[in-house]
Amino acid sequence: MTFPAGDSPALLLGPLLRHVDPVSATVWVETDRPCTVDVLGRTARTFRVGGHWYALVVVEGLEPGSTTPYEVRLSADGTDGVRVWPEESSPFPPSRIRTPGRPGPFRLAFGSCRYAAPSTVDLGEGIPPDALDAYAQRVADLPEEEWPDALVLLGDQVYADELTSATRAWLTVHRGEPVPEDAQVRDREEYTRLYAESWMDPQVRWLLSTIPSSMVFDDHEMIDDWNTSAAWRRQVTATDWWAERITGGLVSYWVHQHLGNLSPAELAADRTWQAVLALPEGTDAEPLLREMAVAADREPRTVRWSYVRHWGDARLVMVDSRAGRVLDEQGRRMVDDDEFAWIEDQMRQAVADGVDHLLVGTSLPWLLPHAIDSIERVDEAVAVRHEGRWRGKAAEALRQAADLEHWAAFGHSFDRLAAALLAVARGEHGRAPATALVLSGDVHHAYAAEVVSPGGLTGRVHQLTVSPLHNQAPHPIRVGFRIGWSRWARRFTAAVARAARVRPPSVEWAKAAGPFFGNQVGELVLEGRQARFVLHVSDHRPDGEECLQQVLDLPLADPVPATVPAQG
Repeated sequence: MTFPAGDSPALLLGPLLRHVDPVSATVWVETDRPCTVDVLGRTARTFRVGGHWYALVVVEGLEPGSTTPYEVRLSADGTDGVRVWPEESSPFPPSRIRTPGRPGPFRLAFGSCRYAAPSTVDLGEGIPPDALDAYAQRVADLPEEEWPDALVLLGDQVYADELTSATRAWLTVHRGEPVPEDAQVRDREEYTRLYAESWMDPQVRWLLSTIPSSMVFDDHEMIDDWNTSAAWRRQVTATDWWAERITGGLVSYWVHQHLGNLSPAELAADRTWQAVLALPEGTDAEPLLREMAVAADREPRTVRWSYVRHWGDARLVMVDSRAGRVLDEQGRRMVDDDEFAWIEDQMRQAVADGVDHLLVGTSLPWLLPHAIDSIERVDEAVAVRHEGRWRGKAAEALRQAADLEHWAAFGHSFDRLAAALLAVARGEHGRAPATALVLSGDVHHAYAAEVVSPGGLTGRVHQLTVSPLHNQAPHPIRVGFRIGWSRWARRFTAAVARAARVRPPSVEWAKAAGPFFGNQVGELVLEGRQARFVLHVSDHRPDGEECLQQVLDLPLADPVPATVPAQG
């Protein structure tokens, strides 16, 4: 492929500020051609995947607790670097790298499920204002000391199986034929459209360039119900389209999301990344990445998508709760035993390092509304006991139709995670953190729950769920989740579980706040051993302007019981 002489390379997507620690950072970009990318004097050559060029610039030698504005410069054919970021007419503050170690509270924003940028979504779909867009504008208007220090995106960053009309129009041109209303992406090339659609609106683009982001996939990056069960997998792998879909989805995820989750040391040890860097300049990395993706789908142990973020007195252990599942009906696991042992080791190490707050990220909630938890447990028990017979098939049909595939539907893994969190909160591995917080999304509403039994915990254990950033929950779903928290529904489903001889969960929990509906962003404010959970929900002011309002400010580490008045 050739480019006009004298033309300067252009920035297509990004920059995204990804991993940041006290002394280093990584910055991800997509460009329109092969070039050298310069950030603060550190350079990286682009690598090619199909007809696209990407780069990950490792910026080392930063000072702990520092703030460093940065520019992105691109150069090709020995020319001087041309500044492509920040844009000349940008109304936003300069993008900057802020390393951990500054005084004051640590602020972490989180959420999940962002269908697409609002400019690409039809108004007729009735989706409320984009909370991530509104949050980005709010942050831009704040003084820097009040900006979040990190952004955690807990799945469904793109929707491969629910396309906007704009993307369907693009696919019509790309494929050279009309596409139906229920069209889905087919391959890696079509995935690139989804990321461009989600990350190009100005507010979110600035936010991602300035606040370090940590990401993990959920099902819609691939397809709804991804890896629900062994029966689901047998059905989908028998189709003539799934192999290309999952391969393209995992390659796209590796390029757009996974690379930025790794620290410089992890990048240096990552065999796939090092193999990409070792390719001769201009060589297409797609065949190599496809080989990685095929192996990852067939044998999940070949790739670890889970990772750890170190933030001083806070530690995030991000769990892959989708790709690494063990689906055999008689031995279902949310992650395989080796990976779970790694997760437990990371949790123990966090305690040994003396963190005040342990965060466990998983796209799927661990603690659900009680009635829904019981239904998922009963469904799993029936499917296991009657595998291959009509009762088991009926349980499988319900599992797929009602999305009964959260941690409660993997009872062994639910209890193993409970045991690990309780050990942390009891201080079995050292001084207990003030909080052990499970951060999740997926279920299109927000709530907070706290473990109340067994007792004897030094630290407090919470489930914090925030979803969606930009999507909606249909009215029947809202009703279902409200009922799921009700006492009568809990008593009824618990009685059904007892009648079905289903072992109850190993912990008991109580709802601390919620459910809250609408598009929303959660925020953790951690200072010393204190913690607060703040929820911001997008809405319209009376004049029609979009806004973000605070509806919750919940203490998580105070010794007093948490009662939560709604705040306007």
